[in-house]
This record gives sequence, C-alpha cells and structure tokens, in this order.
Amino acid sequence: MNFKKILFLMVTGVSITSLGIAGCTPQGTDLEAGTQPSTLTGQTETEAPATTTPTTQPQERAGDVPYVPTPQPVVDAMLKVAKVGKNDVLYDLGSGDGRIVVTAAQRYGTRGVGVDINPQRIQEANDNAKKAGVTDRVKFVQQDLFTTDFSEATVLTLYLLPEVNAKLRPKILSELKPGTRIVSHAFDMGDWKPDQTLTVDGKTIYYWVVPKDVPENLR
Repeated sequence: MNFKKILFLMVTGVSITSLGIAGCTPQGTDLEAGTQPSTLTGQTETEAPATTTPTTQPQERAGDVPYVPTPQPVVDAMLKVAKVGKNDVLYDLGSGDGRIVVTAAQRYGTRGVGVDINPQRIQEANDNAKKAGVTDRVKFVQQDLFTTDFSEATVLTLYLLPEVNAKLRPKILSELKPGTRIVSHAFDMGDWKPDQTLTVDGKTIYYWVVPKDVPENLR
C-alpha cells in the first residue's frame, strides 16, 4: 500500500469528533479523562520525574508520520490489552498531544515517557499533562524515535505507519526485555505476528509480547 493510500485511510478512518494518531488531540477535553509517557531510569516507585517542562528546540527533520490523534476509546483499549499498572514504565513513540501517556498516568498511576520530534506536540503534551495533574508521573522529550533509548520500557505504544513499524522492529526486539508488551494502533509488524488482535470502533489494535528467544527472521 503506497503512502498516499495509507494517509487517506488514516485520515478518513478517524471519527469527525476525534480527528486523531499516536495518542494526540488538539482539544484538551478528552485528555482530562486520560493521556501519555517518559524516561524514568533509576527511579524508585515513590520517586517522581522532574516537573520542569523540557526545553524544545528547532525540529531536526520532518516527522515520520502525519499528526493524527488516536481516538480516546482506542487509547483506553490499548492500555487495557497491555494491562498497564503503577509499576510499569510506558513509552509512546510519536506521542503527539500526549494522551496515551497521560491517560495511563491518570487512570493507572503508570509512569511514562512520550517521544515526539515536533516541538509543538511536546508543548501540547506538557500542557495536557499539567491540566490532568500528572506532571509528577510523565515526561515528554523532543527526540527522533529511531535514536531514542526506550530500553527501560515495560510497555511500548505506537501509532505510526507500516514502514516505520518495520524499520523499528529490529530495535524493539534487540533493546526491550523479554515480556515487554507492545501495542500498535492500526498497523502491524509484518512477519512478527501479533499475540492478539482486536477491533474497537472500527479501528484495529495489535498486541505483542517480546519473546525470550527472537527468531532470526525477525531480527
């Protein structure tokens, strides 16, 4: 499927009221019911990430996907299938307005990190985290998702594109610990067959668990 067709399907497949990929929403109302993650290496469960808003910088390159927020019902289902909890560290790659990370922190007490290359999205995500009262649990970083260290994640969420997922797959399987849960909205991982697939409001969600022994064909 070429990029134009994929983009058309992504845009037309989003509800008029949601208009949303990667856990983001230009409007803050849904986020008050929940949102997305951050890098918290070395902290104990009682420790909180720094509350200082990260300084944004000029965008280093174009993003890998268009900005389309994930509808809130899909966010809820993604977190439910991954069984996120207060002991998890959730990373959302392409975190947009931060809704996946914020929702996880607000509803489940999950610590999280959102990664996005666009400084405007980082600012929106930080504003939404502040409104939701979860700045002690989440962090948003302006980084390239292909160079980000997300090895501490116990849950990884995605709403990218098939070719981006395919490019990320070797990094995911080499850097994440066995047992780490992966959840993707709309797009799969090619030859890496999901452990579970579900449909919510016409949107497909894919779920995997990183295996102890990764087959050679997936590396």
